[in-house]
Amino acid sequence: MLEDSLEFVEQEQDLIYALDIGTRSVIGMLGRTEGDRICIVAIEKEAHARRSMMDGQIEDIAQVSKAVLAVTQRLEQQVQCKLKRAYVAAAGRALRTEQGYGVLELNAPEEVRADQIRQLEAMAVANAEEQLHQTQELGQRVFLVGYTPTQMLLDQYPLTNLLGHTGQKLEAKVVATFLPSEVIDSLYAVMRQSGLEVAGLTLEPIAALNAAIPTEIRLLNLALVDIGAGTSDIAICKDGAVVGYTMATVAGDEITEALMRKYLVDYSTAERIKMELAQGQDIVFQDILGMEQHCTVQEVRTAIESAADTLVGEIAKRISELNHGAPSALFLAGGGSKLAELCPQVANALGMEPRRVAVAGGHFKTNAYSELFDLEDPEYTTPLGIAISAGLGLISDSVRVYLNGEPAKLFRSGGVTVMEFLMMNGYTYRELLGRTGKSTVIYVDEVRTIYYGEPAIPAQLQVNGVEVQPSAPIHPGDQITFVPAQGGKDAVVRASDLMERFSVLTILMDGVPLSPEEEIPTGSHVTVGHQTMQAKLEPASVAVPSVAEPVAPPRQIQPVQEPEVEAPPSAPIQWVYLNGVRTELPPKPEGGAYYVFDLLDRTGIDFKNLDRPVRIELNGAVCPFQEVVRVGDRVDVFCVDELDQVK
Repeated sequence: MLEDSLEFVEQEQDLIYALDIGTRSVIGMLGRTEGDRICIVAIEKEAHARRSMMDGQIEDIAQVSKAVLAVTQRLEQQVQCKLKRAYVAAAGRALRTEQGYGVLELNAPEEVRADQIRQLEAMAVANAEEQLHQTQELGQRVFLVGYTPTQMLLDQYPLTNLLGHTGQKLEAKVVATFLPSEVIDSLYAVMRQSGLEVAGLTLEPIAALNAAIPTEIRLLNLALVDIGAGTSDIAICKDGAVVGYTMATVAGDEITEALMRKYLVDYSTAERIKMELAQGQDIVFQDILGMEQHCTVQEVRTAIESAADTLVGEIAKRISELNHGAPSALFLAGGGSKLAELCPQVANALGMEPRRVAVAGGHFKTNAYSELFDLEDPEYTTPLGIAISAGLGLISDSVRVYLNGEPAKLFRSGGVTVMEFLMMNGYTYRELLGRTGKSTVIYVDEVRTIYYGEPAIPAQLQVNGVEVQPSAPIHPGDQITFVPAQGGKDAVVRASDLMERFSVLTILMDGVPLSPEEEIPTGSHVTVGHQTMQAKLEPASVAVPSVAEPVAPPRQIQPVQEPEVEAPPSAPIQWVYLNGVRTELPPKPEGGAYYVFDLLDRTGIDFKNLDRPVRIELNGAVCPFQEVVRVGDRVDVFCVDELDQVK
């Protein structure tokens, strides 16, 4: 089969490959956009050979890759083309969501532009990230995998879209979703081993919502619960917007494991028992001892009652917490939703009328259709949602961007700057700016003396071979080259350095002479000896001979000359106008040049916690931070809204 696939044509740009990598199985769908709907032309499913995923998290990359490869190859046979790109959705037991708020005040009422909306949303997301970092485990790296605006205000008036309206005060609230880097890294590893590129990535509850609850009915307070094998993903919408996502690690596997323990069967047999339960007939199976067993439907339901109560209770609890009560209606999706009597049990736990809880599928036809398959299976919720999200432009990261020659992670909706992109891929502001080496301050005879640390080596940042600012936007297909900044060396001062600087032969600390090679810590107080280097070169005194002694002819005593060492020329003090203030810059070692990069620490801007774009100008023109500065140059570094106020 693999050899035959080499003769296939390449995947066309309009052919959407949606790949749902679930805890129990992998489902792949192929579709094309037809008007305002997605036409599904092929579907394949492959169960994992063994339990290689737990609670939505990939545990065995090689085993999961085999299932993905099997689905991919069968789909290739169906459509006779080689699949290269797939859209995927992230899930996992460590999903985190945070609420974020941003406000942007303009100098005067004006028509709201798209870039201002992006800036506003970025501020709200940054606020959510800040709150996350205050509560997350120390040192854990997390990635932003998506955000949804939940409310937009213009001069305190709510609007669904601010673009083109005129106002002065813009406000936004968002729900931002994060996952640990391990979840994303393992997903990308599976894709690489399967020979696929990630064309776009979304979040599983977002994808499921796009399939099960069309935008035109989101004015209602609705909940979606996508019950898979390992996780139950929950999304809430009302007033036309998505207001929250969450997940529970209680799902279909809890039912399966209860059957395994009760009847001594393997995982596959327990899964079959669970599926046959909905048929309402006696179930026949063989246990691990080889004995055949016959059970009635009621007996099996009794066996799973406790596990089902746990699942229902956890779902009701999560929905109530996220929605602050029961929703107006609720949809159950995913393979786990097929469990008999689950809908009325969930309704009862939430205090809802049973008719207000239903299995999803009835609204799939709003955004998708197929002439070959029945799409109303709730198990298709996530893969269908991925296809819909990709085909209808709801995954804004559906472009390929490369970082140092490799396909890179790009998760955020809307416009993305180079700096935001680097942070999504695990870099920090510190790696962009570097760190100037620490200076050493020594008090010599109570006079403060400073030895400066070496400046950092600037980062190299290019897009398509051209140096850019971190605030530059990213476009489809961009090739980004980034070499992190290297921190400068800390200043190290030895006694010999002070001897040379003050032309003395002795440096004392606490009255004790220091050896020339002894390092002097910062903050130390030292004194200089009385004997200078010049005194060392004076001729020795000559005794006056007595009258009785014969006087020797006078001779000139020559001092011992030390080898002459050519002193390095002293570099002139450089100065520039930084934000309008004359600023002196001490000489760099070996007379090195100064860059705009070297001045950023002197601006007072907290680059580690930026909530607004920064603009850098050299002599009135926008410039990259790697630009060389010369004596008398004017350098201006401001946050964007500050620029407007100053100008």
